[in-house]
Amino acid sequence: MRQSRWTPSIIPADEPTVYLVADDFGRTGSAWRETDMEAADLETVIQDLMAGQYKRPIKVVAFNTSERWSEDVSEDVAREIQHRCNLQLNDVPSHLQEFVDRYAPQDARQFSLRIV
Repeated sequence: MRQSRWTPSIIPADEPTVYLVADDFGRTGSAWRETDMEAADLETVIQDLMAGQYKRPIKVVAFNTSERWSEDVSEDVAREIQHRCNLQLNDVPSHLQEFVDRYAPQDARQFSLRIV
C-alpha cells in the first residue's frame, strides 16, 4: 500500500485577493510592479492607476492563494476606469488610454433618437 505524504499549507487561511499590475517600461522591459501587501487591493490599484503610478500598464491580475485561483482582470479594471471617468465627465488619463482601449473598447455605434 502506498503511503501518501501530506504537508500542511504555510499559507494563512482567509487571505485577501491580491491585485498586481504588469507595467511596460519601454526599452527597459516590462515587469510586475512591486507593491505593499496592504496596498494590493482592487480599490488601491485602481486609484494608483488613475493617479499615474504606473507608466504604461499592460495587464492586471488577481489571485487568491488560500482559494487557489488567479485571473486576468484587466477588462474589469479598464471598464471601471472608463466608468469612473464617465461619471466625473473626464477623459481617460492619457497614460491609461491604451490600456482602456485594449480591454474596454467603446461602443462606436451611434444610436438614433426616436421622434414621437
